[in-house]
Amino acid sequence: MLTLGTFGAGYLMRPLGAIILGAYIDQHGRRAGLILALSLMAVGTFTIACTPGYRTIGVIAPAIVVLGRLLQGFSAGVELGGVSVYLAEIATPGHKGFYCAWQSASQQLAVITAAFLGVALSLILPPETMTVWGWRIPFMIGCLMIPLLFWLRRSLTETKAFQARRTRPTMSAIFASLATNWKIIVVGMLLSTMTTVCFYLITAYTPTFGREVLLLTNRESLLVTLCVGLSNFIWLPIGGAISDKIGRRPLLVFFTVATLFTAYPAMSWLVSSPATIRLLLVELWFSCIFGCYNGAMIPFLVDLMPLDVRTSGFSLAFSLATAIFGGFTPAISTYLIHITGNQAIPAVWLCAAAVCGLGATALTGWRRSAWQPAESEASTY
Repeated sequence: MLTLGTFGAGYLMRPLGAIILGAYIDQHGRRAGLILALSLMAVGTFTIACTPGYRTIGVIAPAIVVLGRLLQGFSAGVELGGVSVYLAEIATPGHKGFYCAWQSASQQLAVITAAFLGVALSLILPPETMTVWGWRIPFMIGCLMIPLLFWLRRSLTETKAFQARRTRPTMSAIFASLATNWKIIVVGMLLSTMTTVCFYLITAYTPTFGREVLLLTNRESLLVTLCVGLSNFIWLPIGGAISDKIGRRPLLVFFTVATLFTAYPAMSWLVSSPATIRLLLVELWFSCIFGCYNGAMIPFLVDLMPLDVRTSGFSLAFSLATAIFGGFTPAISTYLIHITGNQAIPAVWLCAAAVCGLGATALTGWRRSAWQPAESEASTY
């Protein structure tokens, strides 16, 4: 619980990062904001990788690690929103969903890489070595990627949509607009709750669930996580492309309803006779739900946001969902199992998130003028 709590602590900084860095992007441009966000993420990751151990500097060591994690969270608060808005604004007509899906799809490469490193390190290093210094290796590898990412982002051109704006709002004006459009932010948060809870359930929580609850080996759980990352990578652009053809709303409704009807039976079937193949099958089904829902939800959420606060509004809605619900899914699932004794109870948490997504989808089609006062380009429903 302490480890999962530290993991989730970074998500508490995401709303703050979404507001401050999102406002910076809406004022200074998509390219400049993405470079700034990467810089902060680089500092946070390098800090965690290089912090001396407890035996060397005492209690200062975990404090520095938490600070690095908080800086990561602050940067990540605008990462998905900034990149998604950029992709939406450079997308060719009729392909916005497919373009936007590649932001989330790229995250799956991180899931695959992390799972692969976990499997490889568990084969090469004994547990004692992993505890002492082996855990630093993935962070170091992440640091090695930073120069390439800087080069890629510096090569980006600013979007035509941002360049075409006649005025650039001040930071105070952006904050005021966010406050005015708080109902849109709440709806966006509810939409994002489904995707964040599902994502962290099938990726971040799978190794812990497989090892501690199903009593599988750490290697088996990590292999399932690797397969889930690959499955997500495939389903996300498929979901985005389908939403370009039939609309975002049908996919959002179908997959939230599918979650409500199948999540608990699937999880109950899994825990009734734990096995690696059962865990894989259940996780692949949840991966399909996540990929298709998220593929439609990201462009849907971009279109909901008024142009002047598009990045900050999107990022704030998504980061609130992550901070309040998604990021703490591993800790909440662990706690629910502890107090109920029901190993399938994480599915109930996922169903609660599906209710949020379904309700938000319904709200966007019911008396839109009652909750969306600002001018918006929300046309691709």
